Amino acid sequence: QVQLVESGGGLVQPGGSLRLSCAASGFTYYAIGWFRQAPGKEREGVSCFSVRAATTYYAGSVKGRFTISRDNAKNTVYLQMNSLKPEDTGVYYCAAKTSGGTPVQSMCTMNVADFWGQGTQVTVSS
Repeated sequence: QVQLVESGGGLVQPGGSLRLSCAASGFTYYAIGWFRQAPGKEREGVSCFSVRAATTYYAGSVKGRFTISRDNAKNTVYLQMNSLKPEDTGVYYCAAKTSGGTPVQSMCTMNVADFWGQGTQVTVSS
């Protein structure tokens, strides 16, 4: 059974940190990424990582604050989020591609993925 299960969301004050986790099971992926959707806005790619090419993309709004990483043994991908801002608020989704050929920047900027998780809420507020 194909699953992407996110966890780690919550309420945090501006300037704080959170680490999101995405546990993947039931399939092999070539690329995986984190996306978010704020209320009233379109979903946007935050960070995407290509396993094959070992390349990483970060949206400009999070570069230097967010870090994507992967634990191969646990088949889990993380998103470390530091210096959080109110505009980082939204539902964060993990998504994966099962085939190659799409640059990670395109995966993130065009919301291209084969499987999606259910999302986890992140709220940055004082």
